[in-house]
Amino acid sequence: MIALDLFLTNQFSEALSYLKPRTKESMYHSLTYATILEMQAMMTFDPQDILLAGNMMKEAQTLCQRHRKKSSVTDSFSNLVHRPTMDQFTEEEIHAEVCYAECLLQRAALTFLQIIKASPHRPAKGRIREEKPLSQGHLISGWQSWDLNAGQFGICAPHHTVVIPGTITSWFHLQAWLIIYSHHDENMVSFIKGGIKVRNSYQTYKELDNLVQSSQYCKGENHRHFEGGVKLGVGAFNLTLSMLPTRILRLLEFVGFSGNKDYGLLQLEEGASGHSFRAVLCVLLLLCYHTFLTFVLGTGHVNVEEAEKLLQPYLKRYPKAIRRFEECCEAQQHWKQFHHMCYWELMWCFTYKGQWKMAYFYADLLSKENSWSKATYIYMKAAYLSMFGKEDYKPFGDDEVELFRAVPALKLKIAGKSLPTEKFAIRKSRRYLSPKPVSLPIPALEMMYIWNGYAVIGKQPELTDRILGIITKAEEMLEKGPENEYSVDDECLVKLLKGLCLKYLGRVQEAEENFRSISSNEKKIKYDHYLIPNALLELALLFMEQGRNEEAVKLLETAKQNYKNYSMESRTHFRIQAAVLQAKSSLENGTRSTGSVSL
Repeated sequence: MIALDLFLTNQFSEALSYLKPRTKESMYHSLTYATILEMQAMMTFDPQDILLAGNMMKEAQTLCQRHRKKSSVTDSFSNLVHRPTMDQFTEEEIHAEVCYAECLLQRAALTFLQIIKASPHRPAKGRIREEKPLSQGHLISGWQSWDLNAGQFGICAPHHTVVIPGTITSWFHLQAWLIIYSHHDENMVSFIKGGIKVRNSYQTYKELDNLVQSSQYCKGENHRHFEGGVKLGVGAFNLTLSMLPTRILRLLEFVGFSGNKDYGLLQLEEGASGHSFRAVLCVLLLLCYHTFLTFVLGTGHVNVEEAEKLLQPYLKRYPKAIRRFEECCEAQQHWKQFHHMCYWELMWCFTYKGQWKMAYFYADLLSKENSWSKATYIYMKAAYLSMFGKEDYKPFGDDEVELFRAVPALKLKIAGKSLPTEKFAIRKSRRYLSPKPVSLPIPALEMMYIWNGYAVIGKQPELTDRILGIITKAEEMLEKGPENEYSVDDECLVKLLKGLCLKYLGRVQEAEENFRSISSNEKKIKYDHYLIPNALLELALLFMEQGRNEEAVKLLETAKQNYKNYSMESRTHFRIQAAVLQAKSSLENGTRSTGSVSL
């Protein structure tokens, strides 16, 4: 617990120094040491940090394996018939199991991180290619393709698609077939190995949860730490899986995954209230869910009260943590990536306030200091510059046209796939590749929609009214300007953003008219096809606030079923899924969706 206290007071180096002497003998010291190194690697994206964290996590897994229960052939056969019981394990062995599951999951994360670093940045030439839709019945999820009609499973690699024979009917056969097939593709092998680690971790947590729930379970001296580990893993898996769109969940169910949101939250809440050293990780996951995931991907009802309740014990326990962090910032010590998280949030805060120079300042800092997504940062710099008035001074001589043109060459590849936000930025930037580019009307406010920023300003009428004024001016300029190939797309974008502002200002009828006008122009939209399903989504959310849940569900099903291969599709599907669940729940309970519904 001493190392945890050091870490939570931002004394990272001291925490590592405390843990290191016992990393060769203690599973928990080794796992915690490797976890801190992995956090550092994920923040820095430095190849040496990734390699160091990977090696340390592998050592931790080897140490856990050494302490796991040794199974004979007879034991393995018996476990196929009967579940293992508590009396079959020593206390050390059950701790080894939960630590082993954690190691598997974290090594999988590092595997995917290595794929990111191994994928080169490729400059785009000419127009950015649109995604080609697969044949009807295919379901896309990252690298995976699932043909629901033919019963075939495929892997979409960077340069080819593999269709797996229909004779593959089990997860075991699937693993073997993929590994044999993909020996020639290093990234594909890494991706598959990572997926196998995730599934093995999931299965281990599932078995441990069954063991804890069994009537034979009896607590030992340090079982609170074991139970905390099980609750963390089971809770995290259930909560994450339950939030996935239906089409992705079907694919994962095929290979043995399933998730229950209520059970996941219960496990994390029990883990957070316990006195194990994993309690803080349960708290962090719950904070992430209540303040971020439900906002960006979920129902939009941010549970601030629950977040404050979770934080209170730690604010009392670590009263000097904030001051310590401020000292680190002032001295530019330890992990600067924590600063970058703050820069990102500050950038959006100034965006909400329409203070483009300050928003530009933080986007510029991120583009120079952080490597998470250079394409996004440069795009945001260009977007903010384009929002400047003619009389405003443009810092450092930057030109938005040149910045927009630079975006495609900066994209990051994950296993041959672009990050969704970067892909969106690249597609929006493509119009600047022309010798006489047609400017984006309000790019900063469009990206604000992608990150669900209108749900934030919607709580502040003054901010909403100010943003509405900017959108209205953009609308007037489009009406006065000459027509071009982007005119309808730009007009529909403005209608979507205007409708959102009107909704939050209580001008419901006007908001509905703006959302409907986008659907009426569906066949005229040439590039920004994402506007149509998102307009249906926003109209459905508006209906839910009015208690028109049946109409809302129909709109949501239309948005989900009728539109494919558009920008930010996965994120839209997350929001649609959350809205459908909320609307159906309201119908079952015979109630109106309470509060402002914003996904």
